[in-house]
Amino acid sequence: MAASATPKPTPADFPSLDAFQPTGPFAVALSGGADSTAMLVACALRWPQWTHAIHVHHGLQDAADTFQAHCEALCHHYQVPLVTVKVNAAHAAGESPEDAARQARYRAFTDALQNNAWQGSDLKGHAVQASGSNTQQQPPIQDIVLAQHADDQVETLLIALSRGAGLPGLASMPARAQRDGVTYHRPWLNIAGQTLRDALQAVGQAWVEDPTNADTRYTRNRIRKEVLPVLEQAFPSFRQTFARSASHSAQAQTLLQELALSDMQTVGNPPHIKALQTLSEARQTNVLRHWLGLMHMQASAAQMQALLVQIKACTTRGHQIDLKVGRGFVRRDGAVLRCYNL
Repeated sequence: MAASATPKPTPADFPSLDAFQPTGPFAVALSGGADSTAMLVACALRWPQWTHAIHVHHGLQDAADTFQAHCEALCHHYQVPLVTVKVNAAHAAGESPEDAARQARYRAFTDALQNNAWQGSDLKGHAVQASGSNTQQQPPIQDIVLAQHADDQVETLLIALSRGAGLPGLASMPARAQRDGVTYHRPWLNIAGQTLRDALQAVGQAWVEDPTNADTRYTRNRIRKEVLPVLEQAFPSFRQTFARSASHSAQAQTLLQELALSDMQTVGNPPHIKALQTLSEARQTNVLRHWLGLMHMQASAAQMQALLVQIKACTTRGHQIDLKVGRGFVRRDGAVLRCYNL
């Protein structure tokens, strides 16, 4: 779908990007849907010299090539350098397709930035000599802008609640976060999704509609089609109030993170069992989750409870600890705990 030439859009046609203040080149994560199309156009209009784009081709649906073609046409129209990365997003046993695709996207983002994939690429992301490209003689890109909005934030919070998540889940999506050396920005978390579609329609800009959005077998789609309209009717300000709750959870999680760092100084890394036993169960849980996170491991509530029981019972040299945690194990090694990833 080619970009419309009329009416000519301006930055004022789109929601404010004041929450994002770039100081150099950055990339927009461009799927080709309405949200990311709006973000690409808004950024290209405001920062034409710095805006780049990355499109991840999952190959999971028949429309994947259509999305790529739209992204190429859109970026060509706005003279935005585009890199397309094809990934294998097949999910493993016990892993949801959505999680597998999300992890594949983040790996693609990290690899593209680490390899400075835009340098010397044309507008379709092929490795050729570029002429007039705004990637030339610029510092490497370290920032990616995501087009997630207020409805996405509400959906994330509701899913976290349905799973009995703790504070990290209830904090939902942060406006700014770092992952594997990449800084991610979400400047539109206070903007309703329909506002972005209205902005695109007002300037005659097309996008590609994901055919899976109508499939209510996916949890997010069920929430979007069945739950959000009810919330809108019962609580018209639910986007703002839910965002406020997520913000409170994020602040509380920050305090727990600071406490975990302090307790890590006490229990050590790897953690000493006797030092852990001096802490309350709540603080043990907090510092152990932090420690496991450093090892890219995550314990379920049942696994954490089993580990706490074993730590409490560990009063003799012969007491063994060997528990399945996440995708690995936590084992006793003398006076300390060690974790092993599979």
